[in-house]
Amino acid sequence: MKNIESYPPVLRQVEEERGGKSEEGMEDDADGVPIIDLEWLEDEQEWNKLDEACKDWGLFRLVNHGVPFTLLKHLQDLAKQLFCLSFEAKQAACIGTPLTYFWGTPALTPSRTPLTRGPQNMNFVEGFDLPFSHLPHLNPQLPTLHSIRLLLTEYERHLSRIAKTIFEAMAKRLELKVEGSKSYIAENTGMVRVYRYPNCSDTNVGWGMEAHTDSSVLSILNQDDEVSGLQILKDDQWLTVKPISNTLIVNLGDMMQAISNDRYKSVTHRVSINKHKERISICYFVFPGEDVVIESSKYKPFTYNEFRAQVQQDIKSIGHKIGLPRFLHYQDS
Repeated sequence: MKNIESYPPVLRQVEEERGGKSEEGMEDDADGVPIIDLEWLEDEQEWNKLDEACKDWGLFRLVNHGVPFTLLKHLQDLAKQLFCLSFEAKQAACIGTPLTYFWGTPALTPSRTPLTRGPQNMNFVEGFDLPFSHLPHLNPQLPTLHSIRLLLTEYERHLSRIAKTIFEAMAKRLELKVEGSKSYIAENTGMVRVYRYPNCSDTNVGWGMEAHTDSSVLSILNQDDEVSGLQILKDDQWLTVKPISNTLIVNLGDMMQAISNDRYKSVTHRVSINKHKERISICYFVFPGEDVVIESSKYKPFTYNEFRAQVQQDIKSIGHKIGLPRFLHYQDS
């Protein structure tokens, strides 16, 4: 039986109205997603594979990444414990802290308050935003959050190493000046977002997360190794990315597409609702320094600050993100 009291009220209502029995599901055997071996990234063949993955997919599966499997698993287990707490406890734990608890919100717009939109227009998700720059000074009241904070301190060291290694490999392939481009991935911008996607017997309630691109340079996902849900748009078709134990999913965001002058792809992705099991995912995002100017022949020069402000303005005024097309040198009138 579900711990319904752990759900935010707006999601609780949907589940109570549409609740049903859960059954075990089967996963596909393969998904075709490129696999990149971090240990062999300096090898020319692996370097070529990375380049092709970034151009054709905007996403790849990372193996031999060096993050201990016990750390990945422990983070998943603690996240499950955290989300099992009552909604009221989770909400109260973030008051007066740099942490944000959100639920039912559109992509890119976490909120501390529930939406008034109907269930059909709502994302079936809840989560926490944890900025790494604040972790050393964070003193959460919930023991589970405190435990996660300690693990994330170790996790951040691994993820920043991975992001730096991958970005430097891409920068060399793109013939960027690596020294001058280091601020494209600023460690102080790193953050992690922990999600829970509740299962629901009626998947027609909507999406766990609606289709979107990330605004980041890179996003690195530690997804539940038993429950699928992540889907990417590839050649005008939606492909489910199979969860595989002890692997990470790396996807490129809008900033990387702009930095690469559109040679690399910011992948459009979404999360489906699973009929049978809830899904936990932990995603690390890294951005350019806020005042670093991104210049290319495709786009007007802009900073991440300007990009973020435009995204927020578009979501507020028209209800969705437009993103990079706002910064093209030539736009349709």
